[in-house]
Amino acid sequence: MKKVLLAICLATTPLLTACNTADPIREEQITVAKAQREIKIGMTSAEVVEVLGSPNMVTTDDKRRETWVYDRVSSNVSKSSAGAWLLIGGVGSSQQTRNQRMLTIIVKFDENSRVRDFAYRTSTF
Repeated sequence: MKKVLLAICLATTPLLTACNTADPIREEQITVAKAQREIKIGMTSAEVVEVLGSPNMVTTDDKRRETWVYDRVSSNVSKSSAGAWLLIGGVGSSQQTRNQRMLTIIVKFDENSRVRDFAYRTSTF
């Protein structure tokens, strides 16, 4: 089955921007929408781990309440080309655009390890 998928990917690579032949069960990306939709005040820390996974950093305040920080950086590369002419001997050109997106989610817990507040920030550069 993997050989068939690989053959399809290789045959359609010029038409697709990405092709993944890895295991279909893969970790879902953390997004602002996911945080807005699924993180709720009162959730347990175990429920937060189910939704967002393990945090990058854990700190405590003077009351021993935990704050979890999730930092994610993603890079996107877009290519545009006039390569159709290459099939018939013309000259092609391509242009590549790169951008990065940074997402930070901060989850604050109370004394009972339940979410008391959360915030997020995203930026693209």
